[in-house]
Amino acid sequence: MKAHMHTSILAGAAVLGAAALAVPQPVAAQSVDFAGKRIEWIIPYGTGGGSNRWARFYVPWLQKALPGNPVVAVKNMPGASSTKGTNFFARRGSKDGLSILGTSGSTQFPFLLGDRRVKYDYADWEVILATPVGGVVYVNSKLGVKSAADMKKLQKVALKFGSQGPTSLDLVPLLAFEILGLNVKPVFGMKGRGPSRLAFERGEVRIDYQTTPAFLKRVMPLVKKGEAVPIMTWGTLDDNGKLVRDPTFPDLPHVGEVYKMMHGKAPRGPAWTAWQAFMAAGFPAQKMIFVKKGTPKHIVAAWRAAAAKAIALPGFEAAKNKALGKYDQAVGKRAQTLKKIATSVPPAAKKWVLDWLKRRYNKVP
Repeated sequence: MKAHMHTSILAGAAVLGAAALAVPQPVAAQSVDFAGKRIEWIIPYGTGGGSNRWARFYVPWLQKALPGNPVVAVKNMPGASSTKGTNFFARRGSKDGLSILGTSGSTQFPFLLGDRRVKYDYADWEVILATPVGGVVYVNSKLGVKSAADMKKLQKVALKFGSQGPTSLDLVPLLAFEILGLNVKPVFGMKGRGPSRLAFERGEVRIDYQTTPAFLKRVMPLVKKGEAVPIMTWGTLDDNGKLVRDPTFPDLPHVGEVYKMMHGKAPRGPAWTAWQAFMAAGFPAQKMIFVKKGTPKHIVAAWRAAAAKAIALPGFEAAKNKALGKYDQAVGKRAQTLKKIATSVPPAAKKWVLDWLKRRYNKVP
């Protein structure tokens, strides 16, 4: 694939590196009062992964920021690479501001790839907040790998990897492993990254990745006990759309750096271009909060004002850095821009990935 294709993908994502924009509270939002109400927040994942961790982190901050200080209750609905719970929201979610959805990359990728299980459309939802998230790959310490510098050792080892499926967000690690030349055999059917991590802890798989919230909370204890060794991240995009190190894990190399360590040259070609396109779609706005389109404008305005208020509350920044990582939270117009990037990929990259899924896994979404 030509170099200008590579450049255009990253140029389109360059806005990701900008700081989050706060929005003033519209006058119309003042008329909304959720006092005494219960807001149901559907998370289409189980309780052990990063999405659940992200949502439960946000609950108290949103309760403080929303008018009337309502109860925000998380409802976990895992299954079918998150399409089960998301389809439920699309079908049954209300348009009164009392029903919201939290999505992740594994919700976005089936939509992007035309998965037949998808009965939802991102165009039907209004984005309230977007959270950039990183991803960290780690291996069992018994493999004898102490850092990314030892990655060549893994090329000779057969590794199992717990996966929700190749059209989920796990497309990013599966394609990365192939680009790096690792012999990774996925075990499909996991209902989230939480079950995959538990399989790692039981010794059933020896390589895994978790998004930043789950890694900080669930995997760091394993690292401290000497049971897991973090080796790389997916990286993030800077203001110019260039792949750089994840700010939460500055000592860990990103995939591009690891490739150069292993192969002596920078990665290039259609597989690498496609990987960058889907990484940009899956991680810089990986987790988003939505209400349904058709929700009254003053209620949408109240939600957006509450999101901006929540991330500006005293203590939020420090708590967020500890729980979710050092990523700017996006609200207002920036969140809407990130939604567009997260729910579209260049046609050439999509075609390459669809062909790869068919060739590699005999998978047609």
